[in-house]
Amino acid sequence: MPKYLLLKHYRGGPEAHRPFAPMDQWAPEDVEAHFAFLGHVRALLEKNGELVDVQALTSAQTWVRYGGPDAAPVTTDGSLPETSDLVAGWYLVDVESRERALEIAAYISSEPGPGGTPLHEWIDVREVMSDAHSDD
Repeated sequence: MPKYLLLKHYRGGPEAHRPFAPMDQWAPEDVEAHFAFLGHVRALLEKNGELVDVQALTSAQTWVRYGGPDAAPVTTDGSLPETSDLVAGWYLVDVESRERALEIAAYISSEPGPGGTPLHEWIDVREVMSDAHSDD
């Protein structure tokens, strides 16, 4: 079965369906409902045997590159990417088809935002290369 990485970005993707404030500006009950929904998605995927991994990430990041054969890694906190380029978290799913991965991504996109209204957030769907189907 193919695996897909469903990436959530900090306000990333094509133009927003409906603009919404950053989560740190939401009412506490809206944040609670949002995370309860994400917990529900996790439980549903576990029950279906489709969940491989799920993680949320902070916005703090460090860039690292090879420094040379006898050098320490080179690191920097900047230049900072656009907020939309930051990965907020992911679901790694093992599903029967690409269509199922898209169905799960669409369901995640319905997560509640301020006032309980669905966010219609874009989810970046990527097939794991080692599982990608070949035409050869």
